[in-house]
Amino acid sequence: MEKNSAENKFVKMGAYHSLELELNKNFTITKPFWDSVTLERLEAACDPAKSADVGAVILQEGLANICLITNTMTIVRLRVEIPIPRKGKGGPEQHDKAMERFYEATLQGILRHFHFDILKCVIIASPGFVKDQLSEYIFTEALRRDLKVLTENKPKFVLAHSSSGHKYSLKEVMTDPSVAAKLSDTKAAGEVKCLNDFYDMLKTDPDRAFYGLSHVSRAVEQQAVQVLLISDNLFRSKDVQARKKYIKIVETVRENGGDVKIFSSLHVSGENLEQLSGIAAILRFPIPDIDDEEEDAGNHNEAK
Repeated sequence: MEKNSAENKFVKMGAYHSLELELNKNFTITKPFWDSVTLERLEAACDPAKSADVGAVILQEGLANICLITNTMTIVRLRVEIPIPRKGKGGPEQHDKAMERFYEATLQGILRHFHFDILKCVIIASPGFVKDQLSEYIFTEALRRDLKVLTENKPKFVLAHSSSGHKYSLKEVMTDPSVAAKLSDTKAAGEVKCLNDFYDMLKTDPDRAFYGLSHVSRAVEQQAVQVLLISDNLFRSKDVQARKKYIKIVETVRENGGDVKIFSSLHVSGENLEQLSGIAAILRFPIPDIDDEEEDAGNHNEAK
């Protein structure tokens, strides 16, 4: 709720007014200038073709996170939690019955939240053999109940190891070679591969892998950026001038023939990029003396 800064026939000068936006209620947003990044994100969000094409079930005994993975975010659609007694307490029968309830709840979650006509891959990952047991349960029940949506899409399922059943374990799962091969034709794989390429370059040729606004800006000035990795969080900064600076970097890289990957802070790979200040770049050619140049510039300013 804000005070009116210009009087009109509906609201007097200085009066408070409010605007309510409701589901299925049309409204129009007018803005003097829409930058290219914002327009691109709006178009992507409104395009049904950008829907999630990867499903993932990350689980351990008694816990399963059923996720949808798009090229911009990882969405937890359902969290299944069922207490599992130890085999020593109450005997193995109590444990097995609880695990069966757990697998059934997970199966129902998969049927409810996964659209197999869109999904290209379904990852089941866990520590130990929980993933194998869930997979066996799913397809045994699919045959018994004649669940064709599962039997017909069995080739889309891939099993992988994870250290836990929590969402953060998707990071290691998505970089597993067997999973990466299955994800090769999905949109989410592009961001994961790009970030891995950056880490590899940072190890093998650090003069071609920069991160942080200062270093990346210098590389952009020299038209050296081959691939720009940038978090969408930077475009939501409260500092308007900072937002314009990041948008200008994106536009300049594209004008110079570089590729721009915008990572969502809601995606696992985006969370990792945030740890590198939210902006990084793979360069066309090495710039070995950039730190020395900045140090010399700093000394020059001090001398003044």
